Amino acid sequence: MARYIAQLIIAGSQVIGRAFARALKQEIEASQQAAQRLGQAKTRSERVANQKLGLSLVEAKQILNISKLSKEEIEEKYSSLFKANENTSLYLQSKIVRAKERLDHELKNSDSSKENIKENIGASRDS
Repeated sequence: MARYIAQLIIAGSQVIGRAFARALKQEIEASQQAAQRLGQAKTRSERVANQKLGLSLVEAKQILNISKLSKEEIEEKYSSLFKANENTSLYLQSKIVRAKERLDHELKNSDSSKENIKENIGASRDS
């Protein structure tokens, strides 16, 4: 009887050990991929936003399933996904919130850059 219990304990610890090793390997690969995505930013402001918000623009678009940046589409997708995951996963909800924050940040930056371009065009016409 003691022999069977010992074999059971050994087998169980081997299974747990393999599962832990597999999970650790997956986590390392995911971390490397995330670092790679964050490092592929084209501009300094994009790198800063990626690090500050923890998501790249591409990732945020994928999470909310958005092809182009429009305030209405972002709000619509955000609302539907947030409500769909309301009672399921706090993790998914936080990813959805972070994706919306990242896209809102990008919209804000694109709006301010458009205003700067208009100001520069107006100033060049005046001179």
